[in-house]
Amino acid sequence: MTQISSKTTHRESERHRRERVLGDMEEKLIQRLESAVTRLEALSFSGGSASAASGDDAPLDPSVLAFQDLIGQYVARVSAAAEKIGGQVLDITKIVEEAFAAQKDLIVKVKQHKKPDNAGLVEFLKPLNEVITRANKLTEGRRSDFFNHLKSAADSLSALAWIAYTGKDCGMSMPIAHVEESWQMAEFYNNKILVEYKTKDPNHVEWAKAIKELYLPGLREYVKSFYPLGPVWSPTGTAVTAASSKPKAPAPGAPAPPPAPAASLFSSETSQASSSRPKQGMSAVFQEINSGKPVTSGLRKVTDDMKTKNRADRTGVVGTQEKESHTSAPAVSKVGPPKFELQMGRKWAVDNQIGKKDLVISECDAKQSVYVYGCKDSVLQIQGKVNNITIDKCTKMGVVFQDVVAAFEIVNCNRVEVQCQGSAPTVSIDNTAGCQFYLSKDALSASITTAKSSEVNILVPGAEPDGDWGEHALPEQFIHVYKDGCFETTPVSHSAGG
Repeated sequence: MTQISSKTTHRESERHRRERVLGDMEEKLIQRLESAVTRLEALSFSGGSASAASGDDAPLDPSVLAFQDLIGQYVARVSAAAEKIGGQVLDITKIVEEAFAAQKDLIVKVKQHKKPDNAGLVEFLKPLNEVITRANKLTEGRRSDFFNHLKSAADSLSALAWIAYTGKDCGMSMPIAHVEESWQMAEFYNNKILVEYKTKDPNHVEWAKAIKELYLPGLREYVKSFYPLGPVWSPTGTAVTAASSKPKAPAPGAPAPPPAPAASLFSSETSQASSSRPKQGMSAVFQEINSGKPVTSGLRKVTDDMKTKNRADRTGVVGTQEKESHTSAPAVSKVGPPKFELQMGRKWAVDNQIGKKDLVISECDAKQSVYVYGCKDSVLQIQGKVNNITIDKCTKMGVVFQDVVAAFEIVNCNRVEVQCQGSAPTVSIDNTAGCQFYLSKDALSASITTAKSSEVNILVPGAEPDGDWGEHALPEQFIHVYKDGCFETTPVSHSAGG
């Protein structure tokens, strides 16, 4: 009886415990439901779900509050580590704080405005762009001891551009992918910090880990939770246009918005030419006339031996050199601005380099590609393994590379020389006139494809270590013979004397 009684008592206590647990769960569930109902009622009073977060309610939207939590949790950790380091690391971290604060303001404005057109979007993003521009300026100039910190932070801020995503045709990756890709660009420098300070200073290691977690998982999970398909604009909000923001005067002492990258390359030269540079041509003549000085005061007297008819070195025929200089001058304006940069952490862009013999890519990895475009009379060295190398529309270009994972491509070029010091599984030469390609012993098994190309010579190392290179001209002419129902193609062979 005692055992039965004790079992009954145990079952009763267990039943009461379960009832209490279920009661607590029900109470919490009811509280959550009541909270949801209250929220829905607030939404209905404010004009529907689409416009609920517009106006004064926008700062209280869950997405805005969650972003504020992200700043309090992740950005604060980066700032705490930067405070211990100080100097330039603290400076760049303060800019990171400003960038995330600007992003929060933009998220609020998204709730208050209609989806803008392209001009309106540029105006909308201007506060964020200004902060990112300031971060990039810290990485310019003389390389500092904290260059990796500066680059890691500045490059990472491009992740905040997820808010500019407007659809699959906008030219951007979707928001989650954009955040991940942007961090990959910054991670290259962040890893250098971890390696350099692993045994030196734990504060730098903490800073590097904190800024990584700010984006992965911090920003990525935020975007995944609230805006996986991009920002949700208010259909009943006010319009964002470039014209509507023009009347707003900038704050005193605020920096002027940076011009577009392409325009800045020319606007600086134009302003310099119109202000500081001396005027030339007819402008100089008119300036001299308007100065009030005697027009003939600066002229020299022409003697007989200086007159054209008495000079033996002058004739009435226009020289070939003069004609070439006049006809070739306009072509210079077609050349774009030179580039030598790593884009999105994946692609090295080497564009429009003229007469540069010392171009070196020393920090690269197997996931990156190299694209060389419009270069002339230059030499590029690629020190390391990359995924792919493309040489496009280059003249008298030399390239020395170590290893390539996929292929080395030469397209639309004239007189290029390439030396492979490691391995290259595939070489493609298309629409090129004049190519000298040096293969290393490790690259002799490469598959070489040519199309619409001439004067292509492949050089291979000799049998002896100090032996001469063997030169092999790839065929340019072919004979096609119809045989057994199909054409057989063989290259034209030339005798040594021919």
